[in-house]
Amino acid sequence: MAESPRRRAVLDVLRAAPAPLGVTETAERLGVHPNTVRFHLDALVAEGLVERRAEASTGPGRPRTVHTVRPGMDRGGVRGYLLLARMLLSRWTSADPAEAREQARETGREWGRFLVDPPPPFERPTAQRSVTRLLALLADLGFEPEPAAGAAPGVEVEPAPGAADENTPERIRLRHCPFLELAEEHGELICPLHLGLIQGALDRLDAPLTATRLEPFAEPDSCYAHLSAAGSAPRDTREGTHR
Repeated sequence: MAESPRRRAVLDVLRAAPAPLGVTETAERLGVHPNTVRFHLDALVAEGLVERRAEASTGPGRPRTVHTVRPGMDRGGVRGYLLLARMLLSRWTSADPAEAREQARETGREWGRFLVDPPPPFERPTAQRSVTRLLALLADLGFEPEPAAGAAPGVEVEPAPGAADENTPERIRLRHCPFLELAEEHGELICPLHLGLIQGALDRLDAPLTATRLEPFAEPDSCYAHLSAAGSAPRDTREGTHR
């Protein structure tokens, strides 16, 4: 992005020119020293905003080096991804709530499977190894995860034999939500999406455990994903709701 006023002026001159310009021509149009223009042109070429090429020579001497603006929009402009996300979510908010939650969860599952690689052939995934890889994925996505011991009150899980050990957390604490503004507005969709993401990743990892529910803002600054041995289910299956 052309940050400085002078660099922006160099870009404007190149855009307005009917043909590619050399350093001297650009400097004359701006009324500055050619070395100043050369410095800014070097920076613009490095940023990918300007193309530099040598023109075919029409006589003796070195070919003339000219510059032109690279085709395409200025990539330094404002983005509106939050608005885009709200527009896409509006398709779900107008649907049946239960169906919308399931669609959001299934979307999360699909992306969870996509975002991790399966275990190598002949590897028997353990619960601890699967959680380690899941934590790495969630960290990459910006959730700032950390393992947490202990299940939530009123939730009892019957683990499958050998599926987990004392080193395997029963919950994952999520200290940051990369979609916080959307979760505050549409927690009924974003939270199932997150849950599905974790479930899909664990499924792709062939993990001996899964995520049974996501507890939004169980603490003022954290959400919790509850884990259980694959094939088991919490006796209290009430889903947490966004606050």
